[in-house]
Amino acid sequence: MNLSPSNQLNLFGHHAEFINFKKLYINKKLPNKILLSGEKGIGKSTLAYHIINYILSYDEDFAYDVKNFKINPDNKSFKLISNKSNPNFISIDINEDKKSIDINQIRHLILTLNKSSFNIKPRLVLIDNIELLNINSVNALLKVLEEPNDNIYFILINNNKKILPTLKSRCLNYKIHLTSNQSFDITNKILEADYRNSINDEMINDYSTPGTILNLINFANQNDIDLKDINLKDFIKKVIMEKKYKKDQFIKHLLYFLIEIYFRKNISIKNIKLLNKQKYFLNKINDTKIFNLDDESLLMEFEDRVLNG
Repeated sequence: MNLSPSNQLNLFGHHAEFINFKKLYINKKLPNKILLSGEKGIGKSTLAYHIINYILSYDEDFAYDVKNFKINPDNKSFKLISNKSNPNFISIDINEDKKSIDINQIRHLILTLNKSSFNIKPRLVLIDNIELLNINSVNALLKVLEEPNDNIYFILINNNKKILPTLKSRCLNYKIHLTSNQSFDITNKILEADYRNSINDEMINDYSTPGTILNLINFANQNDIDLKDINLKDFIKKVIMEKKYKKDQFIKHLLYFLIEIYFRKNISIKNIKLLNKQKYFLNKINDTKIFNLDDESLLMEFEDRVLNG
């Protein structure tokens, strides 16, 4: 699911975390370097946007609706963020055609922060998927994190992946999580329906996050796939054969997650051959993510040795 501000108006879950950040800000104790860590798809980005809107809309018309945990779409700061023209907000994420956040993105950030502010409001920097910063990007970012300018807040989002200790040590780390029941309830609230009625049970498990399920449903809708009718094996084969993962980070993440589900649902202690394949491919997937290796060769090998083996 594309996590742009426009589809994150409601904060489902993470209310306690939001209230905590709100109190810290009011009491002028909000850390200026925050790390939100947790599984991909549990709503860390949504939580970040709500914190940001609360701060920026504080003295504006149509300010953040604290009672209902909701961003008002008529709010000026929200509209500017949606149009990517808010001078007090900078967002950095991996570009669609890249495998890492490159140093030029961080250099542009530094240049922007060194310019004078247009007003007295705080400036907020949101960096998503920080595990995808390359080494040069991290080193450049560390410099600005060490001595940030006044009235600047950094919110970094990590999807439970290893990051350099030097980066982690400069931030206050908040671990964000959901139980399986919370994920279930949040997904149903977003969809305004019970998603289990429209998805084959093979496609989900207790580790499925709201973001993962919504990405799955959006992908199926865009590609005319009946999720109730198709099984997990055929779905994975279709995505690999049609190379749908090539230019979409969300689909790539979804595909790797479904491969893990496939092993969990088909593995058994007696099947030593599949156990060995599971270990081999999960390690290879992990290496591919960490070192930005070639996805296509890995997925074609998985299809040949596991799905067709």
